[in-house]
Amino acid sequence: MSIDPKFLNLLVCPQTKEPLRYDAEAQELLSDRAGLAYPIREGIPIMLPDEARKMESIEKRKD
Repeated sequence: MSIDPKFLNLLVCPQTKEPLRYDAEAQELLSDRAGLAYPIREGIPIMLPDEARKMESIEKRKD
């Protein structure tokens, strides 16, 4: 399952208000600045910080 790129452009991290990256393999939306990975369950992004997984530093994108 994939996310429509137009829909992805509308989503931002609830904590940082910055754009998210989509990890299709893990079915997660990633916030590099917050270090959080928001799950996508049954095609629905769960944008609650309490539901997010903390990303390992190696996962974070280096700009």
